[in-house]
Amino acid sequence: MVKLENNQEIAAAKAGMDRKTAGKYLRAKRLPSELPQAPRWRRWADAFEGVWEELRELLEVNPGLEAKTLFDYLQRQYPGRFQDGQLRTLQRRVKVWRATEGPAKEVFFAQQHHPGRLSASDFVHMTDLGVTIQNQTFPHLLYHFVLTYSNWETGTVCFSESFESLSEGFQNAIWELGKVPRRHRTDRMSTAVNNVANPAEFTDRYEALLRYYGVVGEKIQAGEAHENGDVEQRHYRFKRAVEQELMLRGSRDFTSDADYGQFLQPLIRRLNAGRQQRLVEELGVMKELPERRLESYKRERVKVDSGSLIDADRNVYSVPSRLIGEEVEARLYMDRVEIWYGQRKLEEMPRLRGRQKHRVDYRHIIDWLIRKPGAFENYRYRDELFPTSRFRMLFDGLQEALSGREASKQYLRILELAAKEGEAKVDESLEECFWRKQAGATQSSRLQPCKRRWQRVEAEGKK
Repeated sequence: MVKLENNQEIAAAKAGMDRKTAGKYLRAKRLPSELPQAPRWRRWADAFEGVWEELRELLEVNPGLEAKTLFDYLQRQYPGRFQDGQLRTLQRRVKVWRATEGPAKEVFFAQQHHPGRLSASDFVHMTDLGVTIQNQTFPHLLYHFVLTYSNWETGTVCFSESFESLSEGFQNAIWELGKVPRRHRTDRMSTAVNNVANPAEFTDRYEALLRYYGVVGEKIQAGEAHENGDVEQRHYRFKRAVEQELMLRGSRDFTSDADYGQFLQPLIRRLNAGRQQRLVEELGVMKELPERRLESYKRERVKVDSGSLIDADRNVYSVPSRLIGEEVEARLYMDRVEIWYGQRKLEEMPRLRGRQKHRVDYRHIIDWLIRKPGAFENYRYRDELFPTSRFRMLFDGLQEALSGREASKQYLRILELAAKEGEAKVDESLEECFWRKQAGATQSSRLQPCKRRWQRVEAEGKK
């Protein structure tokens, strides 16, 4: 039994048509199939009929030509014949040609992922999130590791696409998992390869890393980022999650790198919370870890030159002057450099990011600068000998009050005091000096209490 509706709007909705269309059929008292059909042939002349064969030949030679380019070509070839409003018509015509006669398009084949078989990784740039460390810009990357079956993910904050960053990030990930996947996929890693002087060295070290853990390496084809689509998609989602978390936090500033890392870890755990069931499947078929981690640092044997400097990985670092003329081992980690001599670690310093940069520690050379104060004025790395902005302000003040050579002597004495008794104490004294300056004291009256305070600090140190 057919139920008839008295309400036209309800009846039209049930029939799956607009109320106005239903009203048209009711007024005609005929079914849609009984109404005359609109003509399906072209009712106006084809503006491009006389030139289409010419355009077709151009498209067959260069299928990448866009309709807009072809339209501009026609307007140049046939001035006044084609108006701007006809562009859309040509775009539809070209679209039909591509679908019916154009070249075949690349086919993407959905892949079936198997538990524990494949992991993927890549570096993702995080600087655009605006994170700062103590209000200073924090340019950094994340080594992003993903299991393609469960989408379990983790990451390690790093500062360059280097082998050390890759090794540290990969090992952090699998030791966090407690198991090893059978295969690991990356992109071509061209940036990381270019960061080393010898590309073959990078390849050898990477292959040794995979061989140590019994992992088969895979690389995507050049320019085919979609082949590493699992990790690429997670990049986008992970950065979006970090952005949202930063907005909730209300501040993008952190006290240290470690503080920022601690902020990321709970977020990663929450992202992985819904993946535990599939992760258990993966862990059940993964391989066991070896007994210990493989070292992630790079060793370089370098000689300390007469300036108490070494050149390690195309950057310059200072070392204690007693090592001048000796050959030391520089161990370059992802984030630091260690100096070893005779199986003993003598120094540790932050690793420089980039190339042709330098880090000179005044503590390494101050003893000889005191003996040769004249060398300070034109020292190539003089700007490195101002530990804080207050030290620089002090030197500028001394230059105003004293001759150039005497100002250098006085400043170096204060720098020696900072090296021997503690930079923090001297910096505190300088802060008091500049506070007095803001209060309007004269140059000599400003320096007198500072001198007395430095004398007290020096006397305490001698005791």
